[in-house]
Amino acid sequence: MNADDLSLSLPHTFEFEGRQVRYGVMGEGPALVLVHGTPFSSQVWRRIAPHLASHYRLYYFDLLGYGQSEMAEGEDVSLGVQNHLLAALIEHWGLRKPHVVAHDFGGATALRCLLLNQLEYATLTLIDPVAIAPWGSPFVQHVRQHQQAFSGLPSYIHEAILAAYIQGAVCHAMPERDLQHYTKPWTGECGQAAFYQQIAQMDQRFTDEVESAYPSIGCPVLLIWGEQDQWIPIERGEVLARQIGNCQMVRVPGAGHLVQEDAPEAIIAELLKFLPRE
Repeated sequence: MNADDLSLSLPHTFEFEGRQVRYGVMGEGPALVLVHGTPFSSQVWRRIAPHLASHYRLYYFDLLGYGQSEMAEGEDVSLGVQNHLLAALIEHWGLRKPHVVAHDFGGATALRCLLLNQLEYATLTLIDPVAIAPWGSPFVQHVRQHQQAFSGLPSYIHEAILAAYIQGAVCHAMPERDLQHYTKPWTGECGQAAFYQQIAQMDQRFTDEVESAYPSIGCPVLLIWGEQDQWIPIERGEVLARQIGNCQMVRVPGAGHLVQEDAPEAIIAELLKFLPRE
């Protein structure tokens, strides 16, 4: 943890199918795995992890093609591969039935890992997850049809689009120093191409594949949702909560899709109430 800029350190490298994935570990106690979404990175946990590390041993990482993990042209960074990465990391860390906290695409990744890779979780916390069809904004649908055109945009136009897109995930505008945690990995020739590549690979079939199995989830589930989420309306969360049997839902007022920025204290409080301590 860097006290100056509140950034998480990812000092370790894991090789997954010949590609490099960066991760970090902190704290002591029962294992808790943090899974970020798109277009973010593990830095979404930077204000939350230090408070949880007093009670849990935290494992956090950047999804393949995101943040500090390897970005390469033409690589598969879809939801179809991220659950296999998560399963491989949990095996690499030697974890048995960890607690899992996942946001956005990380939610879909954690659900797919649970239901398709048949991993066991002690508990599962989902924060504004991608889980219920339909999903994908008009911007996402447009980029999927014109990936190459967007990849070739002048950098200053791309950076303006990127900043506006990410600001749409919060209820309260992020200061530049916080916004840079999310924009920096997607800048430069490689980062810009990788940003549009991951959008182009978004496909609803990856959630359709597991949605019917949500009622079979056996572990306790906590669902946290920002009431002002403009990316995935809270009504979608209410549908999801009804589909998962053993689920409690918490609505966070004054928070958008990226609750970690709008109300990190709400996430910390709810997790410390929900998660058992040994």
